[in-house]
Amino acid sequence: MNVKYSVIGAGSWGTTLAKVLSENNPDNEILIWDINQQNLNDIKKFRENKVYLPGVKLPENLKPNEDISGMVSDSEIVLLVVPSHTMRETIKKIKSSLKFNKIKAIITAVKGLEKDSNKRMSEVILDELGMEYANKVIALSGPSHAEEVSRRVPTAIVAAGQDLEAIKFVQDIFSLAYFRVYTSLDIIGVELGGSIKNIIAIAAGILDGLQLGDNPKAALVTRGMKEIQRLGIRLGAKQETFSGLSGIGDLIVTCFSKHSRNRFVGENIGKGKKLDDILKSMVQISEGVKTTAVVNQLANQMKIEMPITKEVYEVLFKDKDPKIAIEALMTRKLKLEVE
Repeated sequence: MNVKYSVIGAGSWGTTLAKVLSENNPDNEILIWDINQQNLNDIKKFRENKVYLPGVKLPENLKPNEDISGMVSDSEIVLLVVPSHTMRETIKKIKSSLKFNKIKAIITAVKGLEKDSNKRMSEVILDELGMEYANKVIALSGPSHAEEVSRRVPTAIVAAGQDLEAIKFVQDIFSLAYFRVYTSLDIIGVELGGSIKNIIAIAAGILDGLQLGDNPKAALVTRGMKEIQRLGIRLGAKQETFSGLSGIGDLIVTCFSKHSRNRFVGENIGKGKKLDDILKSMVQISEGVKTTAVVNQLANQMKIEMPITKEVYEVLFKDKDPKIAIEALMTRKLKLEVE
């Protein structure tokens, strides 16, 4: 095994993508690192991530590694699957070990925005590594719950970046019979679609918690996409991207799936539970909570109308009654649908 690929983050999605890489590249060595030593121990001892993917057997060429610096220094790709609020810290930890001429791709599979800077994950990476890495940074996004992909349920996602050769390389190393990867040159739209849809998913969960049925959720998803497009286009994304897998595709699966952590948060809010209690009860992170605060701030700064985001923010952080938030949305000034 001469070629090494590194995966940073052994949560459910990081482990799943490492499994995909291992299956599609059986002659390569896939190294995985995590801040939680127990996850690495379980993978090594049981060939299984018992906390995040119980019952899913992992390939032999997927190997846990405790030396993050040594791991990335010997790798052709680095796949980052860490919480958005730790991305900058993670890049700072590894940047002195990266070898520019050896690295073919630095991939982010993180669907979130950085608090305070309001930046996408690819922007955070380039902040720390420098713009010479711009053609090597790729975003991987789309409708893809780890619980299904890890069990080889047919799934399609998007790899996006600035350099077509690098994007196609990532497409090739990930694509399997059950995991189809498309390409895109709109990394802005792909990252924003994957991040902002989590806000709408929290709102969808609130509707589920209130047992309001199908009509409001259909309206929510439709108008939610309008908000995502409104902000995305202002930030430089292409409108057609939001009609694709990383846009409407990811929005649909996150708003309707039992696997969605963000929908789960909203559902429990709708049932009357407090946000802090919900988050404390969860093993995994709900990126949508932090993203709601970031996007609400962005919308206010840029004077962009995002009423659903505003109401979700007030429910999460201002303790607004969800029923009153829904009424506020329904009684807004009447307008043309295309606005």
